[in-house]
Amino acid sequence: GNYFERQIGRWSKQYAASVTQPITEMDQLIDWLPTHIPEGARDTGMARVVHGDFRLDNLMFHPTEPRVLAVLDWELSTLGDPLADFTYVAMAWVTDNGGRSGVADLDRKALGIPELDEMITRYCAATGRDSLPDMNWYFAYNFFRLAGIIQGIKKRVIDGTANSAHAKEMSARVAPLAERAWEFALAAGAK
Repeated sequence: GNYFERQIGRWSKQYAASVTQPITEMDQLIDWLPTHIPEGARDTGMARVVHGDFRLDNLMFHPTEPRVLAVLDWELSTLGDPLADFTYVAMAWVTDNGGRSGVADLDRKALGIPELDEMITRYCAATGRDSLPDMNWYFAYNFFRLAGIIQGIKKRVIDGTANSAHAKEMSARVAPLAERAWEFALAAGAK
């Protein structure tokens, strides 16, 4: 239970343990996010398996049919609210591609990718929800969470213990992710 509270606490601690330089937006998010969890995201007692890194580039698609063959990279999986996975994959619609899973700057219609509002409608229909009115909060949370994860990588780069060839490049993304998270928090009513 209390998935979002647990995750905000976890990534706040991860960030605090690996701070290399203060990021004002992260401090603001650490204060704001846990006190503004949407009512619909509070513990419902209906925990499910949450992938934790559910995004387009962690899916393996059939080469000729529109179906997923496999979901990869389960290291962040846990029990919690499946809305976390949906809102994490939805970040693609507010993120430029940059060679990754963002689709904001792509010609989605030409590629056969539905618009975000259609994805939300489909998700709501499949899950029995009427709507998802707090998407800005979920985007703030997901960008914050990603910044916390990458801050840990940045600290390992500085300490010389990072094991990924792309770790140094990724570590430069922390502040921009925190800034983006705070933009969504402001859109969700933060002051």
